[in-house]
Amino acid sequence: MLETFLNNKPLFYDEIDYTRMPRVYEKIKDRLKIPKIIHLIGTNGKGTTGRFLATALYNLSYNVGHYTSPHILEFNERIWLNGSCADYELLDTAHIELLTLLLKEDADSLSYFEYTTFLALLIYKDMDYIVLEAGLGGEHDATAVFTKTLTLITPIDIDHEAFLGSTIKAIATTKLKAVQKNAIMAMQKHQEVYDVAEKLAIKNALCIKSVERYITDEDKKKIEQIAKNSSLVSYLKENLTLAISALKFLNIEYRVEDFNNAKLYGRLTQINDNILLDVGHNVLAAKAIVKSLKEFKYTLVYNSYKDKNYKEILSVLKPIINDVEIIKITDARGEDICVMQKVLDDMKIKNSRFEKIDTDKKYLVFGSFSVAEAFLKGMSE
Repeated sequence: MLETFLNNKPLFYDEIDYTRMPRVYEKIKDRLKIPKIIHLIGTNGKGTTGRFLATALYNLSYNVGHYTSPHILEFNERIWLNGSCADYELLDTAHIELLTLLLKEDADSLSYFEYTTFLALLIYKDMDYIVLEAGLGGEHDATAVFTKTLTLITPIDIDHEAFLGSTIKAIATTKLKAVQKNAIMAMQKHQEVYDVAEKLAIKNALCIKSVERYITDEDKKKIEQIAKNSSLVSYLKENLTLAISALKFLNIEYRVEDFNNAKLYGRLTQINDNILLDVGHNVLAAKAIVKSLKEFKYTLVYNSYKDKNYKEILSVLKPIINDVEIIKITDARGEDICVMQKVLDDMKIKNSRFEKIDTDKKYLVFGSFSVAEAFLKGMSE
């Protein structure tokens, strides 16, 4: 039922109507019960930061929902509540209820992401907290219309230039305009992000603090223990630190064990003895991967969307790859395999088409949710 409805909506748009979500929300907001929202914005690390936080809150006996996107294999991966992905019976029930709240023309006009954001809010109506991850945007994102208790800002870098801008300053401005009052900012790679945050804080009377302001020596000891228990690489440890800063802001005491089993699937996940999977798809993600895996060399299973800066991504990854196996992805935005081969040849990187796993090789599957989906579906066949 819900699946059929969503399948009639395009996943991507060349242009986005930024007035639609606020306009529809204004019509139904009085009939929505919205718990405390912790909003996640940034370029990389939103998913894992959110899952660390949501898992800890759940283990501390709070009712909590975590809304994340996109999904890898199944839609319900986007709507997690109290330790599990929502079952499809619950999703269909919420879909029926949402259709009674919306005018038909509004339900039909909402984008895939806008509709599923409302769906998640309806499912989460009885939660204590919602950990709400923005999509690709900031001030105009579908998740930005709701009142937030706190905003967490993950590292900001170049990505989705067509919608966000072509410079760090432009992208940071778009994303940080989603902050309503209180925010905590992770360590940033670019000074421009700090500059934009400072100007917006003064202009809009915002309280934007750095993550270091909340983390004590005792927290650092706990973070090291959690990282050891869960085998967290450096970038995941940074995301964990941001999640813990949110607990400190909320004055919630936590234990090391509250973060057990808090890793989000597809973020440097060991899916086999010789296979690592990561849904990173931009330069910042590639740099984090290289920093974490620099002691080894891998066969890279890869492909990319045409609009991604994949030449730079491959240049960043080159020190840790022996060769590249190009996987076919079923997406109109995907780059042609022959074009990808030519780019790799020009970069003097040995390459071939991906066919099957060789148990004698170490693999890194990287390149987007579509790459992960194609790879995992191929493994299951």
